[in-house]
Amino acid sequence: MSIDITEFYQTFFEEAEELLSDMEQQLLQIDPSDPDSEQLNAIFRAAHSIKGGAGTFGFTVLQETTHLFENLLDKARHHELTLDPTIIDIFLETKDMLSDQLNAYRQQTEPDSATYERICNTLKALAEEKGQGAGVADTAAPVSAASPAKGGAMVIRIAGVAADNATSLAEELALFGTVLDQQHANDVLTVQLETATGEDDIRAVLCFVVDDDQITFESAASAPSESAAATLTESAVVAPAAEEVEQEAPEKDDATPPPAVDAAAVPAEPAKAAAPAAKKAASAAASSENASLRVSIEKIDQIINLVGELVITQSMLEQGTADFDPVTHGSLLSGMNQLQRNARDLQEAVMSIRMMPMDVVFNRFPRLVRDLAGKLGKQVELETVGKSTELDKGLIERIVDPLTHLVRNSLDHGIETPDRRLAAGKPAAGRLTLSASHQGGNILIEISDDGAGLNRDRILNKARESGLAVSDAMSDDDVWQLIFAPGFSTAEQVTDLSGRGVGMDVVKRNIAQMGGHVDILSRPGQGTTTRIVLPLTLAILDGMSVRVGEEVYILPLGAIKESMQVSPEDISTVTGSDRVLHVRGEYLPLVELYRVFDIPDAQQDVTKGIVMIVQSEGRSFALQVDQLIGQHQVVVKNLETNYRRVPGISAATILGDGSVALILDIPALSRAPQDREGSHAGHHRSAAALH
Repeated sequence: MSIDITEFYQTFFEEAEELLSDMEQQLLQIDPSDPDSEQLNAIFRAAHSIKGGAGTFGFTVLQETTHLFENLLDKARHHELTLDPTIIDIFLETKDMLSDQLNAYRQQTEPDSATYERICNTLKALAEEKGQGAGVADTAAPVSAASPAKGGAMVIRIAGVAADNATSLAEELALFGTVLDQQHANDVLTVQLETATGEDDIRAVLCFVVDDDQITFESAASAPSESAAATLTESAVVAPAAEEVEQEAPEKDDATPPPAVDAAAVPAEPAKAAAPAAKKAASAAASSENASLRVSIEKIDQIINLVGELVITQSMLEQGTADFDPVTHGSLLSGMNQLQRNARDLQEAVMSIRMMPMDVVFNRFPRLVRDLAGKLGKQVELETVGKSTELDKGLIERIVDPLTHLVRNSLDHGIETPDRRLAAGKPAAGRLTLSASHQGGNILIEISDDGAGLNRDRILNKARESGLAVSDAMSDDDVWQLIFAPGFSTAEQVTDLSGRGVGMDVVKRNIAQMGGHVDILSRPGQGTTTRIVLPLTLAILDGMSVRVGEEVYILPLGAIKESMQVSPEDISTVTGSDRVLHVRGEYLPLVELYRVFDIPDAQQDVTKGIVMIVQSEGRSFALQVDQLIGQHQVVVKNLETNYRRVPGISAATILGDGSVALILDIPALSRAPQDREGSHAGHHRSAAALH
């Protein structure tokens, strides 16, 4: 028999990556002085599963490295190897090497031989140093030789196997030895296999293809005959209730004594007595199989795009039937209302598929905090809150780098060394908290430390040296925002961690590109909190449509604080032609959209139009428009992908009448309200081209 096992590669890579991530979490949580046996067993099982899969797929370097690692873990869990922080560091380094090797195989290349040799020598040296050389420092043997020696023939049953997959699974098992017989009935595959490979290794490999609870093993000596095996699988469906089985069992026992039971297998009772167990296994397998489904992001994005088009079509139909007589077309309008509700529910359900817990992000940081704190000579306790809070996968992938910069900044500049903390009356160990929570239609992410806080005078002095326009009358919030200026750094010397002035400006720019903003709260001697506010997803948007001249624009609803009509005495002119609006004791810059986008036939008298008070990046400003149209949910279309980048515009959407409406880039409009006259000349022509 032959089988193309490359079809299982992707499953192996994904499962192995998850196992390595779990392994790292367990290693970071374990107490070397008093290791928990369950944690050690979990780490060992992860290494064992990866080794078995790597052996089957021919990933020799990964298999041999994991074998050395696995043997040391086995000694540790049997208390033959005493753990200490240095050994944990070596184990974490080994996990990193395994990740690198896995990525190399994923990219269809061979892992780096120098790093492979180095980690193997490190593991062997550790084994010899701790007096555990025997059986540990040996180079890994092929998977069958490294497995527990059981030898001979065994019967393997896999429940919940469709007919289409039975042949492939049987061929997969043939890689471990010789298939003596195979049967498939009622979704149960029964294979009698002659092999020297141990049960654990076979199970470890099959777990990448089927769920663990679908598999049972028996020794061939205790297994029923071929005809009985067929009867057994058949009885998994047609067997009577358990009470009837128990009544018939003694009659069977008189003729055939109970066979010996393999410790790792389901008891091989007579045919009908085994039926409930087989039926239960099949049911559990089916339930487990239905519990989750691995689907590529590309397919989900395609569905989201199609649902978006459906919503646009529904909006067109709704607008087309808006003037219909409710009496004459009552059933049609009722159907349109039902379509609207169903389309929105479908859109929300599909969007929820892309949502992932923040746990995926937060799990990256225990290792970073541990390594960086050790490098800086600091003691840091990491706490995570709200790990189940969900965020769109696209945003999760983009938020990792900004969070990494902020965490490194807290560790380097915020939390003090133990001696300074003790001198200040604080505990020697600092506390770093990562938290996530929902706030309306946004997600709020906070990075808090209990360090020294920001030094106002030091930041102002550094800003003056850098040529930034600052004054002593600036509010604390404005001073804290200075650290986001390009090239700004208060580090006294350049190190591999900080001092180059790159990082914080990148953080702010990246978060702004995601439609969010970042604020800083700090109290001297008590610590600093960096707060990031992001939309839950970039695929759909709750917005307010406004009219300027003949153009329609969309404002993100989350940015709008209020709308109003103003009187002439509320308007003041400053620095030439720039104007500000006086609102409840506060002066806000006035941005006139007709000037920004060079729109003809727009209302130029601010007192006859509408003023929207909007907020971006922690600051408020006034936005002049002609008319408010209404609030609705829109499907966001990437403008650069479909057209080109337009200053002041973040994206576009399609309205119910088929026309294109541009979504305003609120952060961009807030940064330079004074540079309006002609700065976006030609924008009106760009919008017309999109129509």
